[in-house]
Amino acid sequence: MELIARFHARPGAAEGVEQAIRTVSGPTRAEPGCLDYHVFRATRDRLLLYIHSRWRDEAAFDAHAALPHTVRFLARVAPLIDHPLDVTRTTMML
Repeated sequence: MELIARFHARPGAAEGVEQAIRTVSGPTRAEPGCLDYHVFRATRDRLLLYIHSRWRDEAAFDAHAALPHTVRFLARVAPLIDHPLDVTRTTMML
């Protein structure tokens, strides 16, 4: 299972979003169910960041979502973005 999370920072909050992502990245990568984890910034909109991660299965991601570092990350980033949380579970097509 793959996941794509989108974070569009409020003006002046991009550094805070980036720092929140940096803080949660290490513990997330260390989780046994996390197979891959990458962060991207849009080239034409410096306020837009994405997390792309691969998980052993949906249960591994569900466990990740309940961990304290994930809960803290979501609470920290929520006031810094200009939209509701945007997380999409995907499967590769091609």
